[in-house]
Amino acid sequence: MTEPKPTDSRLSHVDETGRARMVDVTAKPETDRMARARGLIRMLPQTVAAIRGNQTPKGDVLGVARVAGVQAAKRTAELIPLCHSLPLTDVDVSLELDDALPGVRAEGMARTVARTGVEMEAIVAVSVALITIYDMAKAIDKTMVLGEIELVEKRGGRSSR
Repeated sequence: MTEPKPTDSRLSHVDETGRARMVDVTAKPETDRMARARGLIRMLPQTVAAIRGNQTPKGDVLGVARVAGVQAAKRTAELIPLCHSLPLTDVDVSLELDDALPGVRAEGMARTVARTGVEMEAIVAVSVALITIYDMAKAIDKTMVLGEIELVEKRGGRSSR
């Protein structure tokens, strides 16, 4: 096995030998932080209609996907190796059927008071909500495509956007 080469010490997730590491946030102040992410899943128009009418084999697609997104946000540090475990103060997942897409638009928001941000929690919430929609509707639509998952807002810390 080759040893990693020394690297630029300005890289926050890499130690002096080039190995990936969790960032030490001990010295950072706790601040109110919020992040919002969004994404979508495209599907057949009849799949949108089946979800709207609660006519899918697995039941309430949007309700279950909302809960899955919230649960996923709370477990982000278990899924993403270098994420800090955060005490989330609020998580919200909203899902909107869109006939023009056709499909579902998802938005996830996460908040905390901590030393590091909640961007990954918001992105994971949206991603898992969309994956859950796929899982719950795949029996009636094999053409679904997830996409356009992105961070749209972040507040708190040094780099709000």
